[in-house]
Amino acid sequence: MNMKNLQRVYFIGIGGIGMSALARYFKLLGKEVHGYDRTSTPLTQALEREGMVIQYDTSTEHIAKAYHQAHSETLIVYTPAIPADQAIMKFFKAHGHQLHKRSAVLGFITDESKTVAIAGTHGKTTTSSILAHTLHSTGHGCNAFLGGITANYGSNFLFSGEQATTVVEADEFDRSFLTLNPYLSVITSMDADHLDIYGDANEFQEGFRLFAQKNTSEGKVFLHDSLPAVLTNSEQERYGLNEASFASAMIDRDEHGAYLNFSIGDVKIEKIRFAMPGEHNACNALAAASVCLELGLTGAEIKQGLESFKGIKRRFETHINREDLVYIDDYAHHPTELTATIKAVKNHYPDRKVTGVFQPHLFSRTRDFADDFAKSLNLLDEIILLEIYPAREKPIEGVDSQWLLDKISNPQKKRVNKERLLQNLDVESLDVLLTLGAGDIDTLVQPLINKLKDKAVQA
Repeated sequence: MNMKNLQRVYFIGIGGIGMSALARYFKLLGKEVHGYDRTSTPLTQALEREGMVIQYDTSTEHIAKAYHQAHSETLIVYTPAIPADQAIMKFFKAHGHQLHKRSAVLGFITDESKTVAIAGTHGKTTTSSILAHTLHSTGHGCNAFLGGITANYGSNFLFSGEQATTVVEADEFDRSFLTLNPYLSVITSMDADHLDIYGDANEFQEGFRLFAQKNTSEGKVFLHDSLPAVLTNSEQERYGLNEASFASAMIDRDEHGAYLNFSIGDVKIEKIRFAMPGEHNACNALAAASVCLELGLTGAEIKQGLESFKGIKRRFETHINREDLVYIDDYAHHPTELTATIKAVKNHYPDRKVTGVFQPHLFSRTRDFADDFAKSLNLLDEIILLEIYPAREKPIEGVDSQWLLDKISNPQKKRVNKERLLQNLDVESLDVLLTLGAGDIDTLVQPLINKLKDKAVQA
């Protein structure tokens, strides 16, 4: 595809975190950007303030006349979360347009630059955001398409120029990451997921092996030391908490709190004060640091970048931190992510009662990993389970929140309708509150903050 001829781009599902980053890219290049999404959100409102035109219904009457015929100046991008029979999808097909997946467009863009791709069931957003910030804040620059809103920039997109290094999340959903041809790759984890797409865990891991083979022969693949070897034409390096790995991290403490020590090859970076707790986040930071060294940054620059990183929206995002109450929101939606997040909270706030509100994401994921979800949620002191968020799926008979709740052995558990959570939440008994999930549970965050702050005022 010749991207230079483009004048306008229409995004079907523009409010998605990956789609919105692409929309920002094209808008910054001076293209007209239009799009559709189901509902208005803070993210779509931000895009509108940036000059993009968005519709919130599927009426094709709202589509500008410039899109009524296919030509080389127009690009139509869609997310697989949109059904194929949706009215706007059908409109563009009927008018002769070729529709491109978000991942394919990202592939077109990254083919023109040195690309660093971060893959993994967990840790993609955190690792790529740390990497992008470290490059950007130290003056090396990058273009970054991120899966979360960084606290440092208030955006999921960074731009340093069309020839800059590109940092992308390599999304395994529907094998999207196989459209990329990176120079450097990171694989953070391969825990089975998206079995509605892959079928079983072996096929899921095969997807990552194929991704590793897409890496250029002159580049490198950085692989978490817990993972099986992958066949690739590139050099491989291991990273993790294992001191025998090429890159290793140690967590230590002093009177000022926890800090990280990194050993990467012959380079040591010590006493790093990093904002995101937990062993999993130490490994994410280590992976980003290893890539930075490969790209020519010094140890001092890496330490500066890590210590100035403020975090990501909905990744261990602390909204309230008082002696009497802590409130943290996190995107965790897979059993491994839940376990890592809950353990990090327990380690950070020992001897305090942790109440978790979890919204399962997808009927198929809940069905496929129900026993693992129950095991992870049992780590909480109190469990509040919301209804399953369906996203693109239709209900599966016998799979619902009550079914999952029955598998949890901890007696301190209950199921609550999302719309009634605030009414049913006993704020007086809360010590550490954790909201978890990848659905629309984020719409509860601000109301919860308001309710919890009201508690403090009344006290």
